Amino acid sequence: MEERKIIFSPPDIGEDEIEEVCVALRSGWITTGPRTKEFEKRIAEYLEAPRAVALNSATAAEELNLRILGIGAGDEVLVPAYTYTATAAAALHTGASIRFIDCAKDSLEMDYDALEAAISERTRVIVPVDIAGIPCDYERIYDIVEKKRGLFSPAGNTELGQRIQKSLGRIAVVSDSAHSFGAERKGVMAGMLADFSSFSFHAVKNLTTAEGGASVWRSIPGIDNEELYHWFQLYSLHGQDKDALAKTKLGSWEYDIIAPLYKCNLTDVAAAIGLIQMDRYPKLLDRRHEIIARYDAACDAMGVEHLNHVTAQYRSSGHLYLSRIPKADDEKRREVITKMAERGIPCNVHYKPLPMMTAYKALGFSIAAFPNAYAHYANEVSLPLHTKLSDDDVDYICENYKAVLKECGLS
Repeated sequence: MEERKIIFSPPDIGEDEIEEVCVALRSGWITTGPRTKEFEKRIAEYLEAPRAVALNSATAAEELNLRILGIGAGDEVLVPAYTYTATAAAALHTGASIRFIDCAKDSLEMDYDALEAAISERTRVIVPVDIAGIPCDYERIYDIVEKKRGLFSPAGNTELGQRIQKSLGRIAVVSDSAHSFGAERKGVMAGMLADFSSFSFHAVKNLTTAEGGASVWRSIPGIDNEELYHWFQLYSLHGQDKDALAKTKLGSWEYDIIAPLYKCNLTDVAAAIGLIQMDRYPKLLDRRHEIIARYDAACDAMGVEHLNHVTAQYRSSGHLYLSRIPKADDEKRREVITKMAERGIPCNVHYKPLPMMTAYKALGFSIAAFPNAYAHYANEVSLPLHTKLSDDDVDYICENYKAVLKECGLS
């Protein structure tokens, strides 16, 4: 078998994206401008969302979602223990406290019974995470927050946040949809499954702007969507009430600073990439699912467990391919990853649970309290999944995975 050099997750950038970036550069608009506004419009249309706000990262999008809700000191945000740090860090940035929820034994989603039991009078937000682009069970989550209405009292450290919380009358569901752009559950697009959602367009994501993200939301009774959009703009641009595009109008030099806020807007150079990626996205999604089908067949034959990306309930975005080796422990899993790398196949682990990380151990968390998260982590291996893989590349990965498992005594 001739050795190949596989890349784990390269961006799929073509000449059309390069040309559009060049056009943007030549136009003179390289910061937030007409392309960013068009990109926001395209995102909203794709998701059937009232509006979308393009930002410089999904982390910024998640944090601004929480700040729009008025989350701050004294509030509690429930997040999965099995996720990337951005999920928890965004809540901590607001001054809120976090509470981790363990995985279910048979799923990377939160243990919904544990989630329900964890809710207190201080709980303001639940942050489900669509790992690998698979939408969570939002019906179950909404059932839980409806049951807990009696514990909820609107708070909010801003006037807007108070109005939103009062209108909802329950804990807000703020999805970390960083992986799930293009996924759907029961015919509803990710982004419209939660009250607020955050997407990532980082270089390793299915649709990229190099760095970038977006916030979207569902319409809330009594809350004007244009007001929400305006406040997202304020939060993302220093609290300045005019962006650079608005200031180009004749005589419109003057602006006000409403509050000393943040700086996390997307640029037109980044949006130029995103606009072309949007044109290509349906085919990119289809190719990911073709690769997933080949992986599924190989893993099933090897007795390797894997996430299901398509069921009667949902179709994922196919962002990551997470597999689990039933007979492996952490030491054996590390051996597998090393031997795959020696054969030119980089693999990864998604994720090392946050209670195992120094920053969260310093906050008093211990992985001992999250046995299911640790069990999922200990034998998980993420295989390369991206649209630049050929069928021959996929076959090479599968054949070598089988050979490595046999060599390690795991098959």
